[in-house]
Amino acid sequence: MEQRLTMVTLGVRDLARAQAFYEQGLGWTLGEGVEGQVAFYQLGGMLLGLYNLEALAKDAKLRLAPLEPGKTLGGITLAYNVRDEAAVDAALAEAEAAGATILKPAEKVFWGGYSGYFADPDGHPWEVAFNPFWTLNDDGSVTLGKKDG
Repeated sequence: MEQRLTMVTLGVRDLARAQAFYEQGLGWTLGEGVEGQVAFYQLGGMLLGLYNLEALAKDAKLRLAPLEPGKTLGGITLAYNVRDEAAVDAALAEAEAAGATILKPAEKVFWGGYSGYFADPDGHPWEVAFNPFWTLNDDGSVTLGKKDG
């Protein structure tokens, strides 16, 4: 199996609410979808999908764990890396203005970076981070290690 990730699908309880958060709130552009059923967003070289939570569980033949959005962790976080500490603060403020819940305000962290967390309206935790040890390329992709210059 090749070492890559092509798509992350978030199970959502209300697709219209989730789309409003990502599109009107965060300013993302819908790539394609089927109205009322699924939405896809192009994120550089990968995709983010929004799909009904119950339908996603059924498709994967899994049962839903009882989650309290913003209170319990479902075992995964998503990350949005930025170019400096000020951009972390700005992204968290933008997410909060769009309806996100701030889980952890931005702060210097043990590994040497600066990060904070927000939860989208369905409780999916997003880390917003500045990592001084990685390179954030012009296209938004991240490369392990710091680029010289």
